[in-house]
Amino acid sequence: MTHTIGFIYAHPDDETFLSACLIRQLADQGHKTVLLLATKGDAGKKNGDVGHLSNAELAAVRELEMKKAADIMGITHTEYLNYPDGKLNTIDSTEFVDNVVLFINKHQPSVIFTFPEDGGNGHLDHMAISDITSKAVWSERCDSVQKLYYVATNPLLEQGHFPSLFIDTASQWEMKAQALRAHDSQKLAINRYFGDLAVLPENRRYEAFVLGWERGVFWPKKTEQSILDDLI
Repeated sequence: MTHTIGFIYAHPDDETFLSACLIRQLADQGHKTVLLLATKGDAGKKNGDVGHLSNAELAAVRELEMKKAADIMGITHTEYLNYPDGKLNTIDSTEFVDNVVLFINKHQPSVIFTFPEDGGNGHLDHMAISDITSKAVWSERCDSVQKLYYVATNPLLEQGHFPSLFIDTASQWEMKAQALRAHDSQKLAINRYFGDLAVLPENRRYEAFVLGWERGVFWPKKTEQSILDDLI
């Protein structure tokens, strides 16, 4: 059986940083992967040679970069909410949740991935999309969703949660590096996180995810071979 898997993040490149290899594996298995981005990353001018661009111009550049990266990873469909980059915590939460619910119900994913509550690095946009996505899934308006995963972070681990799933990216590093290079406007941030992409940094080797919710149960403690384990 094939499934639709949803990834909901704040900016173009979040999906590549955090889940490129998982996405590619799912695509190679014949599953549909759909991506919702809250913004087009139009404020990310300090991470490449794009400081001279207007916000609208940068948004257009990043949309093209995202398309290239999506093709590399095998993402089936990408949508944007077109909210302003850096201001997600100012968006009306009712409207925000409603728009995420609309996306979910349009594509009927069985599983959703997003940032954890801490946003991974304290970024307010990351924290906002985590909160809104969680509320959308928990709203009982998204009947297709059976599981909600969060990207594993140190704060989650310190709270006693542990990754249900690890993806060793070593065998797929060339693919992930190629997808990261597609986000050329953000190359300085990419370099800070991954280095020059010539080799896989050992501290970035694994993509890890914590199962935060499964069919009404919060933080089920289980180790999985696949995110498809126990899907109905």
